[in-house]
Amino acid sequence: MGNIKIENLLINFKTLEKFKRFREYGNQELTMMEDLENKIIENNSKSPFYGIYIGDNLIARMSLYEVSKKYDFYFEPPQDYLTLWKLEVLPDYQGRGYGKALVDFAKSFGLPIKTNPRINSHGFWEKMDFVKPHYEMERDLGENPLLWLPEGVEEKDTKQ
Repeated sequence: MGNIKIENLLINFKTLEKFKRFREYGNQELTMMEDLENKIIENNSKSPFYGIYIGDNLIARMSLYEVSKKYDFYFEPPQDYLTLWKLEVLPDYQGRGYGKALVDFAKSFGLPIKTNPRINSHGFWEKMDFVKPHYEMERDLGENPLLWLPEGVEEKDTKQ
């Protein structure tokens, strides 16, 4: 399992076609497809998606965005952080370490990470050392985020 190669996925019709195999295929991919069709985004533009291929098959993917520290309402000290979402491994490849490899890749940037897990996935995120922050109604807007805190970073105290 140590040889898992994670690639930055290109925004092109071939990659977007492969996304249709994932359950979480939705608005973001449709928007990228529309952008390509309208030629707003050049074919093979860099995307926020990272994935794992076996042969020509995209079997796992995630989206990773860097958020500016001016929008940091979660971490102390305030800093840039990553939002990780659309983490998904195709059913035939689950339980083989591919999801963990993607999360470890995200952690390798050394920035705090925020994610909004899908229902029934909290156990996975707990194994990845993500913690549930104290719920703040205005900040979390009905979401139930989980956070990964690298060394030297703490959850922001929202009671101030």
